[in-house]
Amino acid sequence: MFRVNNGGRHDIGVLGRRLVAIVGKGGVGKTTVAAVLAEQCARSGQSVLLLDIEGKHDLARLFGCERLTARPVALAPADPATNRGVILGCSVAPDTALLDYLHDHNLGMLAKRLGSSGAIDVIATSAPGIKDLLVLGRIKQYFHAETADVLIIDTPASGHAITFLLGPSALADTVSTGTIRRQADEVRSLLTDERSGVLLVTLAEETPINETVEAAYALEDRVGVALIGVVVNALVASVPQTNGADLEVLDGAERTALEEALGFERSRVLRQNEQIRSLTQRLPLPQFSLQRASTQRIREQDIADFAESLRKQMANSTRTGALQ
Repeated sequence: MFRVNNGGRHDIGVLGRRLVAIVGKGGVGKTTVAAVLAEQCARSGQSVLLLDIEGKHDLARLFGCERLTARPVALAPADPATNRGVILGCSVAPDTALLDYLHDHNLGMLAKRLGSSGAIDVIATSAPGIKDLLVLGRIKQYFHAETADVLIIDTPASGHAITFLLGPSALADTVSTGTIRRQADEVRSLLTDERSGVLLVTLAEETPINETVEAAYALEDRVGVALIGVVVNALVASVPQTNGADLEVLDGAERTALEEALGFERSRVLRQNEQIRSLTQRLPLPQFSLQRASTQRIREQDIADFAESLRKQMANSTRTGALQ
């Protein structure tokens, strides 16, 4: 069954984890959850490094930045007066990760030649899993260099995320010795370290929940990474009840339209609650939730509100022993 433990102290990182991979089906809002987690940690005085491995720059835009670069840049500054930590962000791509690796091992001339010849992409795709290993190897460097208190990875959609996290194991199974094998073993050790974990993200809908459950078992069984919990995102708030007096001011057509709209929302809430019960039964993990944003575009205030909500829920889980 699932390994759920706090990995040490709860006041460091996300429930005791310094490296957190956010995993979820495309469209469930995992990038938003990554930003919310970063905000939550920053408000508790921790520095955060957000890692974008797809190059979509959605993380950057949530903080009002146009794009991320290969070097960490500040997305939200620290504020000693309020004990707020800095939020950094960077993009990690296989080609830049390979060049960085060569420079770090005093092979700068080779890196320059590879870059000018256009051979980087050929090397980065030369073997199954090598691209993922390069990216995870760079993340490992950030982790051990203590670039930030907490590292949060915005992974690809769940199917690709499993392949991404399995990259080191796949290479370790095919390469018996040498630098690649050593790097694969080191990255695999980092992923299974008690300071690392995965936070799953889903919607309260049948298809995302089915995929989340499948991903959870695959991550546990095939990758060996610990699961922190699951965030049910974009929940519909309870629909307020109406009485006769509320409807008397409306004409017949307006009253009918309002009653139909409220009925639709109530049925949506019922279906949502059924899916949450199903998730609870099928996935014995700590469960957290975030309400649907009031506007289509996530605002800075939304991130702040979500961060506070998540902080309270995680603190309550710790107090009630849900993660022991």
